[in-house]
Amino acid sequence: MVICEGLVKIYRVAEREVVALQGLELTVDGGEMIAIVGPSGAGKSTLLNLIGGLDRPSAGRVLVEGENLSELSDAALDHYRREQAGFVWQLPGRNLIPYLTARENVELPMVVARLPTRERRERAAELLEAVELADRADHVPAQLSGGEQQRAAIAVALANRPRLLLADEPTGEVDSVTADAIYETFRRLNEAFGLTTVIVTHDPGIIGWVDRVVAIRDGRVSTETLRVAGREGRAEKEQGREDDAALSSEYLVVDSAGRLQIPERYREQYGIGGRVQLEPTDEGLLMRPAGERKGAKEAKEAKKEEQDADKTQCE
Repeated sequence: MVICEGLVKIYRVAEREVVALQGLELTVDGGEMIAIVGPSGAGKSTLLNLIGGLDRPSAGRVLVEGENLSELSDAALDHYRREQAGFVWQLPGRNLIPYLTARENVELPMVVARLPTRERRERAAELLEAVELADRADHVPAQLSGGEQQRAAIAVALANRPRLLLADEPTGEVDSVTADAIYETFRRLNEAFGLTTVIVTHDPGIIGWVDRVVAIRDGRVSTETLRVAGREGRAEKEQGREDDAALSSEYLVVDSAGRLQIPERYREQYGIGGRVQLEPTDEGLLMRPAGERKGAKEAKEAKKEEQDADKTQCE
């Protein structure tokens, strides 16, 4: 449903240019629920803004259901944002109008879309029931808890029946128990409505709820972690029988140019610097640090000696 090809995004800040994305490539299948993770400044929110049509790439393209967002006129992009993509933000104040009730907030996007009153009311009731807020429909945001506000925001995002739901740090302002309730709502709606869902987050607990976790580093996709047990795995995790590591598999991502990013922990452990050697074997392709670099054992010993020296100096 979503294809990102060679995405580059450069921002100009004062007299400097900041490269947020560097040839990023990503594919999201229809109905898939994925999480985008990575350190601050890695390009997560920039990617979400490009997929949501809130910004245009400096190079590359974003295709949503075969349509190139970069080629859309401003009016067509407005229509895409209003009716094809739904948004949930971290801060409740950006999702909900404070003086409107939950029901009125959900109806508002449909008012803008000029839907008939009866249809608006029926759709709002359906969505509030879906996010388990039917009994809070007449409450304004200040009368709702943080988790209830975010669930109301999800209902607002789905008002005009988008097929793509985008969420930027939706659990950043709530505790872990409330975060799980919000993730459960995303998962339930994803399965019930066939929603393609993309969530940007720093929360490592997201792995228990999504189909795939995509890690971004330095403006490119570095690794993907795939769920291997689906709904049954989540049930086992909740019952304490399994952990996230046992229910997922991590993979390095190779882009169309053959590039991959080796995680820092492996570079340090095996003394990998600027070059590696590749050796075909019967089982696959073996990667070794280049000959002029320190081997794994030497690098590890050198690092330990340095740490011991620092410790002695501190004592």
